[in-house]
Amino acid sequence: MSTHGFDTLDDLAPDQRVLVRLDLNSPIEDGKPQDNRRFERHAETVRELADAGHRVVLLAHQGRPGRDDFVSLSGHADILADHVGRDIEFVADTHGDPATDAIDALEPGEILLLENTRMCDDELPEADPATKADTEFVRTLAAHVDAYVNDAYSAAHRSHASLVGFPEVLPSYAGRVMATEYAANTAIASREFDGRVTMVVGGTKATDVIEVMDALGESVDDFLLGGIAGELFLRAAGHPVGFDLDPEADLYDTQWERNHDLIEQVLDERGEGITLATDLAYAAGEGGDRDGDGGGESGGDDERAEVAVDDIDGKDVSFLDIGTDTAESYADVIRDSEAVFVKGALGVFEEEAFSVGTVTVLEAIAETDCFSVVGGGDTSRAIGMYGLSEADFGHVSIAGGAYIRALTGQSLAGVEALQRAAGR
Repeated sequence: MSTHGFDTLDDLAPDQRVLVRLDLNSPIEDGKPQDNRRFERHAETVRELADAGHRVVLLAHQGRPGRDDFVSLSGHADILADHVGRDIEFVADTHGDPATDAIDALEPGEILLLENTRMCDDELPEADPATKADTEFVRTLAAHVDAYVNDAYSAAHRSHASLVGFPEVLPSYAGRVMATEYAANTAIASREFDGRVTMVVGGTKATDVIEVMDALGESVDDFLLGGIAGELFLRAAGHPVGFDLDPEADLYDTQWERNHDLIEQVLDERGEGITLATDLAYAAGEGGDRDGDGGGESGGDDERAEVAVDDIDGKDVSFLDIGTDTAESYADVIRDSEAVFVKGALGVFEEEAFSVGTVTVLEAIAETDCFSVVGGGDTSRAIGMYGLSEADFGHVSIAGGAYIRALTGQSLAGVEALQRAAGR
């Protein structure tokens, strides 16, 4: 048993027929799944099990019913097979005779992927583990396997049948992704660091970021802010930013209404540990020369211009990144840190002109000998886009909602299910 209270693949007996829950949820283009980091990560667990001679049955989801990305997993099988280096059979069934017959026919080392779990009525909605364990879906599949492995950390905050039902009725283990993600993402709460602990917070979901800051205030020495959360905190500090220029966009105003009391409280209580941008960047073509308020020159829509926060008299452009001076000052803090956690990008990094903040911070982390966790799909995507190596970071998380919950100390239903199973 690991120090986190659940069993891992190291505890799995040989020659097992193993049901393995992955998270292969992917962007869908023209009805087809797109390869992403999740396939590569989960391939490690699947390959290890197959190489050890286990019979491997895979479960995963894609999208939600009613959405455009709710599709079959047939294409996912091909992508995963390329990463694993083994053939993966696909069965367009979740727990009927085609599924159980294919499971029973597996030979040692063979791999089978069942259909999208969310095409099974028993998978959704959320319910307590005992209820999910008593579903036809769980009871049927459990009778045809020996053990269950949960490798879907990024879905571990969901109490769905494939995540919490099987640990109630089968010997259960954490896969390599689950164990690694859990250890890294809980480190800020579970480890003691002798030096400076820094957290970079940005992105578009300010509500998540604010809750993290409130929960981790005593564990973090410096919060470095950007993105929408950064503007909202600047607004709370008295600067005329952090509101929607286009009400239809609804990026700032609704989040301000929901969170301004907490923002002001956090800023008041932890102000010395919160660093806000001193300059911001925008597309020069949007604001012209801003009437001499420090924004600089005019130019095309993708040309970067910057303005000092203290020179902003009123918001008349969309700010797309922290400024260069801010980015460099954040990098200096990071270089002096023992541990750095990242949640969210600091700007619209997909456009190279506005990648300065995000990339400068990531480069500083990569060149610093510190414990580091980079979380959030967008932020981790920037690593590959701008030629950085994941090997230069302590851990690059593929989780979203689960990462937030881990940071804020909330329970993860899938993890708790594994811990209960280990305790029986």
